[in-house]
Amino acid sequence: MNQFIVFGLQHLDYIVSEYQRFYYEARPHQRKDNRPLTGTWSVVDEPLGKEETIACHTRLGGVLKNYQRLAA
Repeated sequence: MNQFIVFGLQHLDYIVSEYQRFYYEARPHQRKDNRPLTGTWSVVDEPLGKEETIACHTRLGGVLKNYQRLAA
């Protein structure tokens, strides 16, 4: 949260809600075998094939990032 200048209560609510969504739905947690607390998570642990790619999903202007395999 040190990355932001907050311009009001509504802006702060948006930042906190985006971080909360990231924390529960996208961030891997070691206690849960590096899966998020809620949401869906791919169970594929194999190396990438030649045709597969990785997509970077950003939130809050790129401060929060998570990476995901794209379906072939």
